[in-house]
Amino acid sequence: MYLAADLLSPSLGLFFWMLLVFGLLLYFLRRYAWGPIVAFLEQREQNIASSLSRAEEATKAAQRLLAQNDQARREAEQEAQRLVREAREEGERVRAAEIQRTREEVHLLRAKASEEIARDREAALQQLRSEVAGLAILAAERILRENLDSERQRNLVNQFIGELAT
Repeated sequence: MYLAADLLSPSLGLFFWMLLVFGLLLYFLRRYAWGPIVAFLEQREQNIASSLSRAEEATKAAQRLLAQNDQARREAEQEAQRLVREAREEGERVRAAEIQRTREEVHLLRAKASEEIARDREAALQQLRSEVAGLAILAAERILRENLDSERQRNLVNQFIGELAT
């Protein structure tokens, strides 16, 4: 039991060797364990910080792109609305021009039809006058049994018809 009692009693030599071994242990741990562990932890901290800053930058870039996309979408919608509005206006202009052109064509057709009717009416009146003149000449010839020449008879009938027309 002597050995056990010596271990519990303070001894300067044992204290020195324990302190020396503990110091060496601390030195080796600091040099070969804590240094790489601390360096690894610092490296990891830097990686996390840089990852966070890159993520923040990526978030900001994504927000900028989103804002640009929203702006581009709004501009595209405005452009589409402008094109639709212009197409409608152009359609209305074309429609109005077609209506005007159709009205002009109808007016021209009516004018031509009126002229044609007037010509046909004049031709019919002229034909009727000549038939009436012929009938009047025949009637006058039979009634008068006179020997008038045909040119004089026509002049007389045309004068008579002219008086009737006015």
